[in-house]
Amino acid sequence: MEYSEKQLAIINSAEKLFAVTGFAGTSVRDIAQEAGVNVAMISYYFGSKEKLMEAVFEQRTNKIRMKVENLIQNNELTNLQKVNILIEDYVDKFIDQQEFHKIMIREQLIDKDTAIAGFIHELKKRNLASIKKLIQDGQKSGEFKKNIDIVLMMTTMVGTVSQLITSQRFYREINNMEHLDEMEFQKHMRKKLSAHLKHLFKVILTNEA
Repeated sequence: MEYSEKQLAIINSAEKLFAVTGFAGTSVRDIAQEAGVNVAMISYYFGSKEKLMEAVFEQRTNKIRMKVENLIQNNELTNLQKVNILIEDYVDKFIDQQEFHKIMIREQLIDKDTAIAGFIHELKKRNLASIKKLIQDGQKSGEFKKNIDIVLMMTTMVGTVSQLITSQRFYREINNMEHLDEMEFQKHMRKKLSAHLKHLFKVILTNEA
């Protein structure tokens, strides 16, 4: 779905507040104030706070889902090359959208049967189905091993990136990187995470040492 400039302003404001105070702790009035609009406008565009949260998720996840689907159709790349591109996209997405991933972590830790929890669950299932197709293509061609726990593999990637992002201050200090400005440090994190995960996935997926 294409959103107008005003709708995107509301979505971005909602994302910012949901990341800080959680879905339950954020009111529609808070979002309206942050976005500089009236409450009626949020109701007009999105209908409810739950639908606004869904819009946040759709806005942040549509591109990566489309990228995976396009990769699957690309016959010029090996399946391992496709996985490597996917890793780079995930790392970029996590680092560029840190507030969104705070929301993901927060809402999953609540572990309640809510509309938002159900939406996250369905979103993860759709994403996993696309990844599974990519891995199965590699298995059919003989490029990848047969017995691969795809859920655990993706959990490894998401967990690794999430952990580094949440503990980046510690990582910066322990590696004596306090002298780097924020842009340089983020660039370093992207490079290190991508290289680490590409090596790890190569070991998990292929028979190469």
